[in-house]
Amino acid sequence: MRHIMTSLCLGSAMVLSACGGQDTAELDAAFKAVNVIDESGLNDIMLNSPDPGEAVRYFERASAENPDRIDLRRGYATSLVRAGKATQANAIWAQIVQSPEVTDEDRLGYAEALIRSGEWERAEEQLDQIPPTMENFNRYRLEAMIADANEEWDKADSFYEIAVGLTTTPAATLNNWGYSKLTRGEFTEAERMFGEALGYDPKLFTAKNNLVLARGAQRKYDLPIVQMTQIERAQLLHTLGLSAVKQGDVEIGKGLLRNAIDTHPQHFEAAARSLGALEANVTN
Repeated sequence: MRHIMTSLCLGSAMVLSACGGQDTAELDAAFKAVNVIDESGLNDIMLNSPDPGEAVRYFERASAENPDRIDLRRGYATSLVRAGKATQANAIWAQIVQSPEVTDEDRLGYAEALIRSGEWERAEEQLDQIPPTMENFNRYRLEAMIADANEEWDKADSFYEIAVGLTTTPAATLNNWGYSKLTRGEFTEAERMFGEALGYDPKLFTAKNNLVLARGAQRKYDLPIVQMTQIERAQLLHTLGLSAVKQGDVEIGKGLLRNAIDTHPQHFEAAARSLGALEANVTN
């Protein structure tokens, strides 16, 4: 091992000696190129970090040190969105889309950040600047959400259908599509879509909760047969109880709330509060 290390050191010394006549700027450029290659791999790792806050800190520091690097600003904006800081991300995306290096993917990223911060019109403006030849899952998913916000139901359905066909993980999109149907009062179709979403991702709790809302709106007061933990079961019973009350079936609702309280492994404050308010109202 010592012999190998000595050989490596000697080899390095010979390379440096041989390069002695080269311009220093050329060497600096060569080393910088290697560093950029290594850093690009680190950038990809940080973008997929399970800790969005760590990614934000990394890209904030890196982009401050290299203000001319659009890829670092892009990573910073993307990480801010992942960390739930869409409003902050918008300021970065606004700079990126003014750059001559802007891409259609950048406009998609900006549109999503704007949607997350409730700026629907500005998001639509960004999507309108993307040529129709760009056809991918994210584009159609965002187009569907904007059509939903504008209550353009036929367009929304068309975009959702295309988006679902362009991904192998459509659970979240099916959940959004189902919620759109729910808000339109199409409860049977909404129930079907939530069930389909859970077929792709059995752990998606928002789809479970929305499924219960769709069933409650049809006065179906039994829990659906889906994978659930004990805590989730209690939460879904709570949702179903409130749905029953909303339908005017107060006694059924109270029974479901009591069941939720009994099912939860700890004290279920939200359900207890709801039941207390109902019983106090009946007493008064």
